[in-house]
Amino acid sequence: MKNNLLTSIADNAGYVVVFLLLIAAMFVVAKVAEKLVAKKTGDDGSALTTRKVVIIGLFSAISAILMIFEIPVFFAPSFYKIDLSDLPAVVGAFAFGPMTGVLIEFIKILLNLVINGTTTAFVGELANFIVGCSYVLPASIIYLFKKTRKMAMISCLTGTLIITIVGSSLNAFYLLPAFAALYGMPVDSLIAMGTAVNPSINNMLTFVLFAVAPLNLLKGGIITGVTVAVYKKLSPIIKNATIVSAKRQEA
Repeated sequence: MKNNLLTSIADNAGYVVVFLLLIAAMFVVAKVAEKLVAKKTGDDGSALTTRKVVIIGLFSAISAILMIFEIPVFFAPSFYKIDLSDLPAVVGAFAFGPMTGVLIEFIKILLNLVINGTTTAFVGELANFIVGCSYVLPASIIYLFKKTRKMAMISCLTGTLIITIVGSSLNAFYLLPAFAALYGMPVDSLIAMGTAVNPSINNMLTFVLFAVAPLNLLKGGIITGVTVAVYKKLSPIIKNATIVSAKRQEA
């Protein structure tokens, strides 16, 4: 089985290359966004300070733990589950910028692979990273321009909309075909698993409309609600700790 999987990955190297390019694109977008925000606001917080490194490490570990606890949903096949591992990345991105959020998402995936390995030929893990970043990046970029509770709500709702669009499109045009190709199975077999859950699912379009889109809307809604509820309470703790750390370094 292991040899068959490795052979399948080798035969579908194009999918792996595209995934790597998408990962690189997330980091590029985060870096460019931070530079644009710094140019507009005059606040350049992109430096990788000791405190920021500690926060990234801590939040990545929390994200990796949260990723283990997956919640199945009744309206989608069993291989779709919700986890709240993006929450620490959103909080970190709100506090320190988009690059911090992307780094947390990336390290979370590496930690998860070390702990659990992969059962999806890395497709599931890479998808989790890309979809997570599709929420974290727009939400944190919008919030950095104006750090108010109202803007936090707007930015998170925007993130929910984008994660739904990106998650649905990515599944329809790339992830499901990639997963099927890597395992040498027809896409129709995956759609049939959706049909077993909901008879209205009978093709790729209905699969996305009735399974993938609601899943991402639900996930984005939960992350939005929790982030708006807790970030302003956590922010002073994170910021004060950062100030204390900076004073200690100066001393």
